[in-house]
Amino acid sequence: MLVHTVIFYLRGDLTDAQKQEFRNEGLESLRPISSVQQLFIGVPASIPPRPVVDLSFTFAITAVFADVAAHNAYQVDPVHLAFVNRFKSYWTKVQIYDAE
Repeated sequence: MLVHTVIFYLRGDLTDAQKQEFRNEGLESLRPISSVQQLFIGVPASIPPRPVVDLSFTFAITAVFADVAAHNAYQVDPVHLAFVNRFKSYWTKVQIYDAE
């Protein structure tokens, strides 16, 4: 199993409608990719601040894959590539954590 977590820091000048578009038309489009076993989409949690918690991001996804090969297939899937191409101008930073 491979767990792929992506943290998105969107531009500060995006409207609420653009943020919803990013979530609904962008992130949600990744869900049906055949190599994705599970996909979770979230925003910063409403928890008390702690020094070790970063709540400065806009969206996070966690995708679960069967193995590294499934992850690699996801990276070149046309749906994933279309998402990146369409929405890359929306973010200022992306941070990725992959764990086996």
